[in-house]
Formats: sequence, C-alpha cells, structure tokens
Amino acid sequence: MNTFLRRLGRSVAVGVAALALVIPLASTANAAPAPTEVGTLAAGDGTISGAIQWMQNHAGNTGWEGLCEKAVENAYGTTGVWASAKAHWQGAINAGKAHPGNTNAPRGAFVYWNTSQFGHVGISDGNGGFYSSSINGHIGHASSKSYFVNYLGWSDAQVPR
Repeated sequence: MNTFLRRLGRSVAVGVAALALVIPLASTANAAPAPTEVGTLAAGDGTISGAIQWMQNHAGNTGWEGLCEKAVENAYGTTGVWASAKAHWQGAINAGKAHPGNTNAPRGAFVYWNTSQFGHVGISDGNGGFYSSSINGHIGHASSKSYFVNYLGWSDAQVPR
C-alpha cells in the first residue's frame, strides 16, 4: 500500500508541475478575452436594458466573430440554448414568437438574417438599428438592418429558452 501511495504522490506532483507550466502559456496579457472566458458574472441580467448594456460593454471585442448566437444569449444572461441563429429563428417560428419580414423590431428583440448555413442574429436598439458581432469585425452597433443581406425578421425580446 505504501508503494502505491508513493507512486500516486509522484504522479500527482508531476501532473501539477506540468499543469503549472501550461497555464501561463495559455494566456496572453494583450489578447481580447475569448467568449469561452466570459463567465456567468459577466453575462447580462436577463433584462432588455441589461442585454443592450452587455453589448455596449463588449463593443470592439473581436472574440465573438462567428459566435453571434452565443453573444446575444450571453447578453441576456444565458448560453448554450440554441446551436445557431437559424435554430433560434426556427424556434421562434415554432413558438409563434417570430415576426417574419417585419423591420419594426422593438428594443431588445432578436433580429435575424439568412447570411450563411448558421444565419446571423443581433439585438434591436428599437430605432431601426441593432447590436451584434461582425459589425466591422467586432461587436458593435449598426444603424440599419440592411447592414447584412437577407433580413428574416425579429422575435420577442426575452431570455432565450
């Protein structure tokens, strides 16, 4: 038994030492935080004002490129609800909460485009514009829904479920 514990102790010590070497290499001081580094405390509070504030607080962040659905979900304080913007749009249609083709999205509503196999989603500002990733290569604000092509419509402002 003592031999087993000594071997186990050495294995754990080697593993901890290896982990200590890897951790500093995995982070860089000047890099923008990747979406996977965004914790629960950094997410929105589930309100329209909180979601818009979250987007404004993350303006300029390039780490959300290709992750628009994750960004809007985090803005509302959740993550992992929908696999893509297209899945979110289809879920809104199925739930009777979608407004196809309607460009008069209220503040906080999700706005959708058919831009790729995954689609694109943002959060309406209530004045014809929206917040989203991929605005000039980062999270930002566009003053018109025609910023992207193939606008689909909007769905109700709410925490994604």
